Amino acid sequence: MLGPVLLAASRSAAIRRIVSGAPVTRPMVDRFVAGERLAESMAAVRGLTSHGLEVTLDHLGEDVTDRSEALRSRDAYLALTEALAGEGLGARAEMSVKLSAFGQALPGGHDVALAHVTPVVEAAAAAGTTVTLDMEDHTTVDSTLAILGELRTRFPQTGAVVQSYLFRTEDDCRALAGEGSRVRLVKGAYNEPASVAHQDKREVDRAFVRCLKILMSGDGYPMVGSHDPRMVAIAQDLGHRLGRKKDEYEFQMLYGIRPAEQERLVAEGHRMRVYVPYGTDWYGYFMRRLAERPANLAFFLRSLAGRG
Repeated sequence: MLGPVLLAASRSAAIRRIVSGAPVTRPMVDRFVAGERLAESMAAVRGLTSHGLEVTLDHLGEDVTDRSEALRSRDAYLALTEALAGEGLGARAEMSVKLSAFGQALPGGHDVALAHVTPVVEAAAAAGTTVTLDMEDHTTVDSTLAILGELRTRFPQTGAVVQSYLFRTEDDCRALAGEGSRVRLVKGAYNEPASVAHQDKREVDRAFVRCLKILMSGDGYPMVGSHDPRMVAIAQDLGHRLGRKKDEYEFQMLYGIRPAEQERLVAEGHRMRVYVPYGTDWYGYFMRRLAERPANLAFFLRSLAGRG
């Protein structure tokens, strides 16, 4: 019941001040966020890749309100690209970007975001890696997919994310499942209205499986973003039945969640990519993680009440 409340709170400035100022928040944030500085995130990357894991890095930030913030997001990713090139990680470490951090919500936002993200994608290609465009709330989907299409004309390895809880996503999967495409399928973590998204968890799960079948049957490269053991098992079964080799799709999980399962999948020969967020603007991401996992939420609320 608290999930939708937390998702709404993820965009509340007042609640942000309360949560950010609570002493118990920092240890919880450290579980899900690799650090506030680039150097800290790179240390986490080195640790993960030494265990056979791959990574995608997200410099945290979204819903920017002016062009200077959008430029800072661009510059943060250019610095990240330089760091990845220096480490020689290549395809083992890619980047994930939220276009709202590049100015998508500003006046003329589609063109602003495209102009800011293009040099990042160019720099990533020069460094031997790539970029995946994270998906945000349903109002951004058309613009995000249009920007993806423009980027892929020059950089076909650019990836996309689709969310199974949206009614439209099965059609989007069909459109994106062509040769050379890279598509991360997730369930979705924004507070969406019933007019555009499934509200029942069982319906979201069923939609996830339908979308997974479309992507696995297609000619692209599916990226299965789920911590759900049932979905992991279904993906493995589909891959086997459809004749996909283990390196023809991958699993993706969040930093700090089910690390033993991540290493188990690597030991079985699967590609396993960890989503590694870092940066100072962690609040929205942190609140969505609490909304997804009742055990984390219960622990945090007990700690907050105890300190209060």
